[in-house]
Amino acid sequence: MALRKVGAPTIADTSVHGRPTLLLTRSEVRRLLPLSDCVVAVEKAFRRNAEAKDPPPRLLGLHVGDGGFHAKAAVLGEYFATKLNANFPLNPGRTGLPTIQGVIILADTRGGRVLAVLDSSEITVLRTAAATVLAARYLSRPGASVATICGCGTQGAIHMEALTSALGIGRVFAYDADRARSQDFARRQRSTVGVEVEPVDDLRRAVRESDVVVTCTPAREILVHSVDVQPGTFVAAVGADSEHKQELDPGLLARGTVVVDSLEQCATIGELHHALDAGAVTRDSVHAELGQLIAGLRSGRTSAEEITIFDSTGTALQDVAAAAMVYERALAAGADRVLDFSA
Repeated sequence: MALRKVGAPTIADTSVHGRPTLLLTRSEVRRLLPLSDCVVAVEKAFRRNAEAKDPPPRLLGLHVGDGGFHAKAAVLGEYFATKLNANFPLNPGRTGLPTIQGVIILADTRGGRVLAVLDSSEITVLRTAAATVLAARYLSRPGASVATICGCGTQGAIHMEALTSALGIGRVFAYDADRARSQDFARRQRSTVGVEVEPVDDLRRAVRESDVVVTCTPAREILVHSVDVQPGTFVAAVGADSEHKQELDPGLLARGTVVVDSLEQCATIGELHHALDAGAVTRDSVHAELGQLIAGLRSGRTSAEEITIFDSTGTALQDVAAAAMVYERALAAGADRVLDFSA
């Protein structure tokens, strides 16, 4: 396997047959993809999906031991991407490894050439928060000022950054099953984001006092109960990405306006899956997919008292959009790690 350095690509280099295959690390992804730009890329992908301009995304998941693997694939115009992620929630405490590890393979739909192999961790973090920001634009109540972040890991941190910026949140309750983790999170985020952050042990109280609630945990039982969610609250459920994970009371989905990132995927592995199994809702109860809001095909929040829920399982649409943006920027910057698979 030989690596070679290249300068900025020429027109010939970027043809279907000549485009190089890049190897891109997590730090390079972070440098090339600010959160605000990821939001733009993800918005485009959801809109195209709602307008049926590309085939629908696909998902495969397998459980092993204390974790599992999932493969997600999608097309965005000239780009195809498949992401293989390992998800092992016990890793940080047991081995020191991250919960999520994996790669994204980006390919050209016009000739099948592999364009890039990228670390998936940073993209997963960014594109998940990007979808929540987009959902919040349509589903959060104007003037929302208090939020609860349930789960003080990497997703909790990026969601706090994203929502305080997008919504002007001024006060945040931080909850984690590990009390020390929520306290450390609060200390770090106060200085990083510059808003009031209070670590809490009583999640139910925090939820009752919040305009926005974000759950981003590996929980397998209900964390947010319907009775605690007040009229007008926007709830973004981010943690459920397999059929065994659950953070929301199924009754909450029956009370609120439900928007999903992907109806098929959420009905299989999301909070919607549990609500369907409980008989609390039907597929027809789901108000919209996020892309339909973005494309103007369905309405967002309609009243100040409405409870709105975003069921976010994470789709390959988000992955391919983010990966394509990173790839194009890496080419323009003169990427220096190129692999020739045909060598």
